[in-house]
Amino acid sequence: MNKPIPSPQPSRGPTEHEVRAQIVDAATDYFSRYGYEKTTVSDLAKAIGFSKAYIYKFFDSKQAIGEVICANRLAAIIAAVNEAVAEPYGATEKFRRMFKTLLTAGSELFFADRKLYDIAAVAAAEPWPSVGGYEARIQDLLTQIVLQGRESGEFERKTPLDETVNAIFLVMRPYINPLLLQYNLDSAEDATVQLSNLVLRSLAP
Repeated sequence: MNKPIPSPQPSRGPTEHEVRAQIVDAATDYFSRYGYEKTTVSDLAKAIGFSKAYIYKFFDSKQAIGEVICANRLAAIIAAVNEAVAEPYGATEKFRRMFKTLLTAGSELFFADRKLYDIAAVAAAEPWPSVGGYEARIQDLLTQIVLQGRESGEFERKTPLDETVNAIFLVMRPYINPLLLQYNLDSAEDATVQLSNLVLRSLAP
């Protein structure tokens, strides 16, 4: 008769996922107080109570930690945009709400947590994959809005879709890219309203 296989013992100590999350949380707090560029992995290790070698078991560089923090912040902005453009709005209103929400969320991060905003600015300058993913997601949302507008008759249909989306994105970019927004904050609110009107006029059938 076969012996029963013993059930696995419950793991002791934190899981790898929990340790990674702990490092990211501590780094987010540390960066928000001292800034990203002035902080070293040694600083983080000392603040968290881990050895530097232990942190390198989970992240191969300071940038890798910053990448996660940046991705989390940008994902929160995209979530806010998704909520703002949810049904039942038409394409015209969705575009206005999308542009306004992107500006509002980016401005709030700039003013409320300037040192964390600096991570996003560094990420945009490199650029890091998280920023590329963020911009791709915005272009996906623009594509959906333009398609909705074309189907409803709100927008013209002659211009190739990719050309239309890329042109709109280039108009929006100075106000949604973290590196560029910091130089356009003074005029951003009025500018985005005027640019929204300009884009929508260009999309009229």
